[in-house]
Amino acid sequence: MTDLSGRYLGLDLPHPVMVGASPMVDDLGLVRRLEDAGAAAIVMRSLFEEEVEAEQEMSARVREEPADSFAEALSYLPEAAATVFGPDEYLEQVRRVGEAVDIPVVASLNGTRSGRWLDWASKLGQAGAAALELNVYRPVTAMDTTAERVEAEVVRMVEEVVGRTTLPIAVKLSPFYTAFAAFAHRVEVAGAAGLVLFNRFFQPEVDPDTGDVRRSLPLSHRGELPLRLRWLAILSGRFRGSLAATGGVHDGFGVVQACLCGAHAVQVVSPLLRHGPEHLATILAEVSSWLEEHEIAGLDEVRGALSLERCPDPAAYERVNYVRLLHRFDVEEPIFRETGR
Repeated sequence: MTDLSGRYLGLDLPHPVMVGASPMVDDLGLVRRLEDAGAAAIVMRSLFEEEVEAEQEMSARVREEPADSFAEALSYLPEAAATVFGPDEYLEQVRRVGEAVDIPVVASLNGTRSGRWLDWASKLGQAGAAALELNVYRPVTAMDTTAERVEAEVVRMVEEVVGRTTLPIAVKLSPFYTAFAAFAHRVEVAGAAGLVLFNRFFQPEVDPDTGDVRRSLPLSHRGELPLRLRWLAILSGRFRGSLAATGGVHDGFGVVQACLCGAHAVQVVSPLLRHGPEHLATILAEVSSWLEEHEIAGLDEVRGALSLERCPDPAAYERVNYVRLLHRFDVEEPIFRETGR
């Protein structure tokens, strides 16, 4: 029998496949089905900085005291009744999910800057979370905001969270930092126990007839995975904490690819939304079949086998492959070629 077990954020997992943050955690029936299908752990949907600060502002007004901070984005939030969970309800849902299953529950805080709202990290630990995912999503639109300033703020956030809770912290980032490897090291030094690669964003769609902007977050596709694999391979063996992939993994082969590049955990959501929680069992069976086919006893034997740590000059290696690829310019799909008359 193949051994899929490993460790992520100090947690012993029977295999690397986790359920990523999604609305599925809102329904305890679905949560139990995910556990029954074999999920190694479950990540809660995010509690947002703006939601916490809105509650803090409301409490301050009741006490007739000024709030210490209040994000500009609060004016864009829906009414409280329209949100899924307020901060207190979120804590209660963490407790409910933790009581409903025997697998680790990872809470999620989503924000852009340091502040009092990060005090909720300790409350999430008290509610029963086994770990915390700090999801950093900050679209920088100001012309005078530098990359250094953006990175320094994220580092401060990590330091504050680490100082507020004993939970292991995984930081979920976007790939759009100028020198991602160096930034990952700064996040590690700040106390992060892991990285989650990568965040997915609000993608606006524009209706040219009406001029309306529509909010859209389509389900992931396999074409998103190579970017994750690239950075897993770059960081594997150099980032000393845990690495998780999220986005683009839809089957057991994708899980194997991520582990070969160094992933300790793989978060899946879109295939479960498409096919149901029971699809987890199919993914795990495919991973086991691959190991058996290649006569490999366990995932730990091949984890990080494709790490660029083994390459004497990763930058040169990537550059050479880039040049070769563009010179050859082969495409997998047929393209139009005009024929002579």
